[in-house]
Amino acid sequence: MASRVWILGYAAALAMASAPLFAGAELATAVVDVREVDQTYAAEGVVEAVRQSTVAAQVPGRIVELRVDAGQAVVKGQVLARIDEREAAQAAAASEAQTARAEADLANARVNFERTRKLVEQKFVSQAALDKALADYQSAQAQSAAARAGALQAGAAKSHTVITAPFSGIVAARQAELGEMAVPGRPLVTLYDPREMRAVANIPQQSVAEVRAHALASVELPSLNQWVKGKSVTVLPSADARTHTTLVRVDLPEAVKGAYPGMFARVHFATGRTRKLLIPARSLVYRSEVAGAYVVGDKGEIRFRQLRLGEPAGEAGIEVLAGIARGERVALDPVAALAQLKQRAPDQAPQR
Repeated sequence: MASRVWILGYAAALAMASAPLFAGAELATAVVDVREVDQTYAAEGVVEAVRQSTVAAQVPGRIVELRVDAGQAVVKGQVLARIDEREAAQAAAASEAQTARAEADLANARVNFERTRKLVEQKFVSQAALDKALADYQSAQAQSAAARAGALQAGAAKSHTVITAPFSGIVAARQAELGEMAVPGRPLVTLYDPREMRAVANIPQQSVAEVRAHALASVELPSLNQWVKGKSVTVLPSADARTHTTLVRVDLPEAVKGAYPGMFARVHFATGRTRKLLIPARSLVYRSEVAGAYVVGDKGEIRFRQLRLGEPAGEAGIEVLAGIARGERVALDPVAALAQLKQRAPDQAPQR
C-alpha cells in the first residue's frame, strides 16, 4: 500500500510536465534526452559477505540442543548449540582433583625443604639431604603447574560444549541436526553479517588498468530490480593463470535490503565518460523479445514504438540506439498509457 501511494505521488509530481490526452486527462511523461554518463564495462559476478564464518565443533560429543535454523537472526554471544558435556565435566573434575593433590604435595615439599635447611644450618644433617629436599620441592612445583594447566585445559574443553555466535548476523545454513555426533572440525552453523556485503567479479587483464584508474563501479542486482553505487573498488594483485582474469571486489553500501551471499550481480565498472540517448527504465515495455515504449505526441496521440536498446546506465535510464529521437516524450506508466490507448479509435491500437 505504501509503495502504491509513493508511485501515485511521484506520478502526480510529474503530471505537471505531461501532455494532455483526451477529455482533460493527463499522463505522466518524460522527455528522451542525451545525457553525459559513465562509460562502463560490465562483468558478471556474485554477492558475498565480507564477514562470514562457519562455526565448527571443538570437542567430540552428541548434539543435545540446536537453537537456530537457516534464515534466523542472531546476536553476538547467543547460544547456537550445545554438546553433551558429561564427559568433559568428568575430565574437568578429574583435573581439579589432580590439581588439589599436586598443591598438597607442593605444600609438603615446601615444609620439608624449610625443615631440612634449618637442620643443615644446625649441622644435624648433611648438604646432600638439603639438595634432595630442594629437588623434591622443585619437582612438586612443576607437578603443581602441570596440574593447573591441565585443569584449565579441561575447563576450556567443557566450555567448548556450548557453541555461541562469534558476531551478530544471519544464519546462512545449518549443517547438523539434533542427536548427531559432533567431532572437532565438523561444521555446525554458517553465519554472515548482512551489514557488510560486496560484489566480486572477474575482469580481463586488459581492462584492469582502466578499472584501477577510475575506481568507480555500480552494481546491478537483477533479482531485486535495484542498482547500488559501490563504496570502493579493490583490484586484487593476482590473476587466474587459466582464464587470465583478475578478481575485483566492490564494497556495497551498508545493509542493502534483500541482498545475500551467492546472489547474482552484474558489476558495471566506469572506464570513462560518454554521451548517450537515454530513456527511463520504467517506461519500457517488453513483449517477448521486443522492447518498446509508448510515445506521446504533441497533440496527445499515443503510439507504441519498437526500440533498439543499448547498455543500461543505472538510475539515469537505458541507452536507446534506434527507434526514438531526442526530444520525444514517452509515458512513464505503460499500463496507464495502454489503458487510454484502448479507449481511442481502432487506428490508435498498438501493433502486435
